[in-house]
Amino acid sequence: MRTPAGKECSWFYGDYHRGRNVEECRLLMAASERWSRDLCFHCPVPSITLANACEYMRLRPKIQRPLTALFQRRVQVSAFCDKVKREVLEPHIGCGECHNLPIEIKVSD
Repeated sequence: MRTPAGKECSWFYGDYHRGRNVEECRLLMAASERWSRDLCFHCPVPSITLANACEYMRLRPKIQRPLTALFQRRVQVSAFCDKVKREVLEPHIGCGECHNLPIEIKVSD
């Protein structure tokens, strides 16, 4: 579903049927964090899910106030791979074990 920031996110839910105005982030709700519309504008989750669709990667969101944005809350995301049982250093790329690149790359002349 499209977020208030205009990005597609599978974790965002909006119900606007017959005058309702219910919006929520189900990823933040599962982590017991409080969501507001302004968090969607700088959230890294839509770009992570677009870049990496690994079924074993679990995202863990946390809302923090970085020093560069003192008055704005931002979503920080860490990831964990269930297959190899370790933290993912770069969620956009993945752990490197689940989706290996081919060992041999053939170049035609």
